[in-house]
Amino acid sequence: MLTRLRIQLALWLQLPKTIIFIRWFIRLTILVFIMDTGYLIGIWPQWQQYSAGPILQSSFIRSYIYLRHENKNWPDLKWKPVPISSISPNMVRALIIAEDARFYTHSGIDMDALQQAMEYNLSEQRIVYGASTISQQTVKNIFLSPSRNPLRKWHELLLTLGMEQHLSKRRILELYLNLAEFGRGIYGVEAAAQYYWGIPASRLTPSQAVQLAASLPAPVKHNPSSQTRFFKQRIKKISRYF
Repeated sequence: MLTRLRIQLALWLQLPKTIIFIRWFIRLTILVFIMDTGYLIGIWPQWQQYSAGPILQSSFIRSYIYLRHENKNWPDLKWKPVPISSISPNMVRALIIAEDARFYTHSGIDMDALQQAMEYNLSEQRIVYGASTISQQTVKNIFLSPSRNPLRKWHELLLTLGMEQHLSKRRILELYLNLAEFGRGIYGVEAAAQYYWGIPASRLTPSQAVQLAASLPAPVKHNPSSQTRFFKQRIKKISRYF
C-alpha cells in the first residue's frame, strides 16, 4: 500500500503544473457545486407559504431587529403589512416606473435592462446600475442578504425564477411593497406613509408615491425627510413618466 502511494505521488509530481492545476480546479468546482446544491435544497421555500396569506418578516427585517441591539441609536422597527388593495394605485405605478418598467412582461429577469446596465457600467468602468427587477429585489429582501458575492447572485437568480413560477405578479408586488425599506427601520409603504405624512398607504397622492419610489436605491440616506440633491433628481426623473 505504501509503495503504491509513493508511485502515485511520484507520477503526480511529474505531471505539468498546468494539468495539476486543472485537475484540482475541477475537483474544487465539483465540491462547491455539491455543497451549494445542498444549501439551495435547504433554503428552497415552500412557495405556498408566500403565494397568499399573511406576509412574513423578511431576512432584512430580522437582520435589522438583530443589529439594533448593537446600535442603540437606531429607531424602533416600523412595519405594518397591509393587503395590496389597501395601497394606493399611485404607489404601484410609481414603483414600476422607478424600479422595473417591464415588470409585467418579463419572467423575473429583464435581459434588456441587464444588457443596458452592463454596457453602461463598462463604459463608466464601475458598477453604476444593477438592473435588478422587482422580483429579484423581493427575493433578496425575503430570503437573502445584502452580500454581493457571485454565489448570492446565483441564488437570487434561481429563487427569482422559482418565485415567478409560483406567485402571481400582483402577489410579488404586494410582498415587495410591504417589505421594502423606506428609511432607517421603516419597512413597507404603510409604515412609510404613516411616518412621513401621517396617512395610510391607501391615501398616498401621486407626489407622495413618487417620493417613496425615489428613495428606494438608498432609503436611509435619500428619503422624504432628508431631501438630498440625489433624491430630488430621482423625483424629477420618475415624475417625467408618471
